[in-house]
Amino acid sequence: MPTWSEILLELQQLVLANPQPAPGQPSPFDITRRKYLRGVADRTHRNVILYASKWTQPSGVDPDMISIVPEDVQGFMEVVHGLEGDTLDLILHLPGGSAETTEAIVIYLRSRFNDIRVFIPQAAMSAASMLACAGDRIVMGKHSFIGPIDPQFVLRTDVGVIAAPAHAILEQFKQAQQECRDPNLLPSWIPILRQYGPALLVQCQLATKLSQSLVTDWLTRYMFRGDPNAAQKADRIASALANHANFMSHGRFISRDQAKAMGLVIDDLEADQSLQDAVLSVFHATTHSLGTAATKIIENHLGKSFIKLQQQQVLRLPAMAPFPIPVPPFAMPPVPPAGPVPLAAPAPPNPPPAAPPLPPARSRRGK
Repeated sequence: MPTWSEILLELQQLVLANPQPAPGQPSPFDITRRKYLRGVADRTHRNVILYASKWTQPSGVDPDMISIVPEDVQGFMEVVHGLEGDTLDLILHLPGGSAETTEAIVIYLRSRFNDIRVFIPQAAMSAASMLACAGDRIVMGKHSFIGPIDPQFVLRTDVGVIAAPAHAILEQFKQAQQECRDPNLLPSWIPILRQYGPALLVQCQLATKLSQSLVTDWLTRYMFRGDPNAAQKADRIASALANHANFMSHGRFISRDQAKAMGLVIDDLEADQSLQDAVLSVFHATTHSLGTAATKIIENHLGKSFIKLQQQQVLRLPAMAPFPIPVPPFAMPPVPPAGPVPLAAPAPPNPPPAAPPLPPARSRRGK
């Protein structure tokens, strides 16, 4: 298996051999990543899709650029089109995102594939863990992790924008109900309780129920398909994953051994050395690709891809016009002669023409 540094050397050699690819030609990063994706399919004889983002690398990009968002459904439509057969290996590396979008992705993939394995080369957290639970089995290494699925809320407060677990919001409100029976504690609680909207508590309850019910349903229908105790196993696992008190942090990493102890169907990546080498080579090549302008990659083993670029956010800024805009010189109005102030000021000169609108941001699709 080429290591991270060996794949970097391979990329450097490709750049030296062809420093300026012709317009429309794939970059050395695309060539290398796609080569290793094809290598996985050659070993498994199954369809392979990579779904990864730049979330474990310092980037400072908008969270929507690296999370599961509705646009990703379009990405999967792009890469699923043209695939044959009803088996899929999904290589997953994301921090989470929208549970509703995750549900849409699962519905779409399951309408097309009857058997899905989910490979986690490093980590799939939150909603990405939910997506992994929609597979028939999960393949993890000693270095692989999933995460809790309890929902988070982004709140605007007096101290700024914060992300808070739904479980913590509900528990804090219960604590307030108890302590506010003492009038002396009311001055401390009033500024805190002011942050709650009229529907926030109900939203927390429903969001938790949604995450848990989706995972319960997927585990029952797919991972535990045919098991007479499928519903009970699925409900127990989903309840554990959705319980914030079990982990005390939404970002807590759940190891392969812990996932097995919960009852999830987990295969050891190391059990097949050749397959482990192939999958980790894809992951190393992907991290190099995500070290460039790419922030999210959805790609199949045939080289068809849907890639989000960091420049999308930059191009939306008016100051980043891609070409100079000629502006006619501004003529100063004549200075009026000394004397009484006129009743109406002289009309200003015609304003310069407005700059043309920027082109809309687009996702780049590989060939």
